[in-house]
Amino acid sequence: MRVYVLVLDGVFDLGLSAILDGLQTANELIAMTGLAVPQFEVKIVGMRKTVRTAHGLRVPVKPAGRRTPEYVIVPAIACKIPNTLKAALVRPDVRDAAKALRKWALDGATLSAACAGTFVLAESGLLNQHRATTTWWLAPMFRERYPQVLLDESDMVVKSGNVVTAGAALAHIDLALWLIRSVSPELASLTARYLIVDSRPSQTAYALTDHLIHSDPVVQLFERWARARLARRFSLDSAAKAVGASKRTLNRRLQSVLGKSPLSYFQSLRVERAVHLLKTSKASVEEVAAQVGYTNGGTLRLLLRQRLNLGVKEIRRTS
Repeated sequence: MRVYVLVLDGVFDLGLSAILDGLQTANELIAMTGLAVPQFEVKIVGMRKTVRTAHGLRVPVKPAGRRTPEYVIVPAIACKIPNTLKAALVRPDVRDAAKALRKWALDGATLSAACAGTFVLAESGLLNQHRATTTWWLAPMFRERYPQVLLDESDMVVKSGNVVTAGAALAHIDLALWLIRSVSPELASLTARYLIVDSRPSQTAYALTDHLIHSDPVVQLFERWARARLARRFSLDSAAKAVGASKRTLNRRLQSVLGKSPLSYFQSLRVERAVHLLKTSKASVEEVAAQVGYTNGGTLRLLLRQRLNLGVKEIRRTS
């Protein structure tokens, strides 16, 4: 399988290494075990002759050439805040990358990106009307910039049509394993074991709701109001009155910025607080449930399982 790794200036070192090491490990395991799986023919390509990583290391890029890859991966640009990412997205090399991605798509290649690399893929327009994920803390910016993309940042890896997106930072290795799995589930399982990578279908367990980057004053007011009332019954009427907006406006702003209803976001804040208490205190599940507004521990356990796919014991073991 011909795989192009499209590297842009300032690429995230860890993300690039995760992709390359994951595929190289798979190739070594094919040779070692004799699995009847074709090796990955990996080529690092760039839009310029010279590309350096975020840490200043020179990347040995090659011209893309005329051959059409079967698969293209865009690792993240190392931009973790909106201002630097916005500046990077208007660079000439990023515009050239978007053009190349559109050509490869027309030629039948499967396109993929991880973390902030999903923004580069979205700039090409190829994610429009497709389901996608991205790095969780930049999801509000992504949702505002690309309203035609069907974003669900809770997922670690999302395939929709001929595009595949992955979440934050170490989701690069999840993306590499997804590609390997599409060729051979056995090889993907073996590669994951050699690299000691656990299955992580969701980003939700890692996301911090107060680290979501946005500047919407209504959402900020709602979050402050909600955090002060997690132990109380949720009231949309009270919430709207507190932020000085109608219920319809409040719901529209939450959906636009965070992709959630006021009640769903309120529950996310409760889950975040409950996880913190379970990890940092010896309080029982019943006591924690009462502190975040639930009448019994069973309701909290069910919500944690639904939202995080984790049980109380698993959460406490990770403290």
